[in-house]
Formats: sequence, structure tokens, C-alpha cells
Amino acid sequence: MRSRPAAGGGRWVEVDPGRVPRWVAGFTDRHGPSISTPQEYGLLLTAPDGTTAEVHTPPGVSGAVDLDGFLAAVSRPRRIGLLLARKGAVALGVAEGAELVVSKVDTHYVQGRTAAGGWSQQRFARRRENQAKAAVSDAVELAVRLLLPAAPTLAALVCGGDRRTVDAVLADRRLAPLVGLRAERLLTVPEPRRAVLLDAIPAARAVHILVRDPEVGAAGSAGSAT
Repeated sequence: MRSRPAAGGGRWVEVDPGRVPRWVAGFTDRHGPSISTPQEYGLLLTAPDGTTAEVHTPPGVSGAVDLDGFLAAVSRPRRIGLLLARKGAVALGVAEGAELVVSKVDTHYVQGRTAAGGWSQQRFARRRENQAKAAVSDAVELAVRLLLPAAPTLAALVCGGDRRTVDAVLADRRLAPLVGLRAERLLTVPEPRRAVLLDAIPAARAVHILVRDPEVGAAGSAGSAT
């Protein structure tokens, strides 16, 4: 379980789906039996002492009208597609529950920015742009071969890395079925490698919960959870 401060007060908690019932039980022990209210993002738990917990539905899980239904939904195994991309590196995979069952990592050299000026700078900029385009093109072909056939079985596609690069890959018309599965969650990842892809699985599956103490809880709610 990971925790970080939330903008506007409170804290985000990221909880593995299998540990959410234990987290809820701990929340009840600390703050008393809570009332659950369906929200667009998932469920709002309101404790007797005024503490609130915004429990956000993770990618690939349908919304639930009560806490028991939510806990049952997040505990079910689901297949999630992963697309991580940064400049000249891409990592794609399919996770069955917490296990990576299909994967591919590819890297391309993309020249860094240069401090040179004039004609040389323009030439390097064009070369860099062409290298980046070639990397995106290869990433598209990998997605077509690896992720597209799996699309009918995927509950969601979770992306990570550089948003512009990810958007460029998914702009290919052939990948429209994947675009329809794309989750709002964008993972923050370093240059994609197999180890990074493996670390992305729990991040993609985690239930995000925003906890606010009584004095902050009445001020408003936040956007994503832990």
C-alpha cells in the first residue's frame, strides 16, 4: 500500500484489490461504521467522526451501488492491456490478474536536443523528429500485433509514460478498438523496460482512495485515489 499527500488536503492511498476489504475494515475500526454513497468515481465512505474516503473504481471494473458489490467487483480477476511509451522506448503487455502473460519491449535511438544553433540545429531537429516518428511507427505495429488481437478479452487498456507519445501511437485507425478501452489513469513510469512493465501491473490494478479528515472533508473532494 502506498500513500501520498493530496492537493487540497488529505492523502491518496493506493491499495491492491485483494487488500481493499482489510483496508475498509481498518477504516471502520479507526473511524466507526461508515455510510457508503454511490458516486461517479466509485463510492464515498462517510464515517461518524466526519472522516471521508473516496474509493475510486479501478480500470476495467464496473461501478457498484454498495460496498459489498464494489468489493466483489474489484476482487474478480480481469485482463488488462498495458501500453507504456516514452520517446524511443515502448513496452506492451497483457496482464491476467497480477500476472504478465504477454509482453514485448522495443527501443529506438532518438537523438537528444542539441545546443547548436543555425543550420546545424535545424538539421539535428529534423533528424530527431524522423527518429521519433520511426519509433512511434514501430510501436504502432507492435500494438497491432500484440494488443489488438487481445482487445475483445480486455477489461481496459492502461497507458503510461509520455502522454503525447501514447496519443501518437493510439492515433492509428487500426487501434480504434483499443482507444475505446483506454482508462483515464496514466501511469508515471521511467523509460519502459520489462521490469518497468512488471511494476506497472500493480499500479494499473490498484484501487485509489482519497482520505480526508473531518476539517478538510467538508471542503470538497478530489480527483483520483490510491
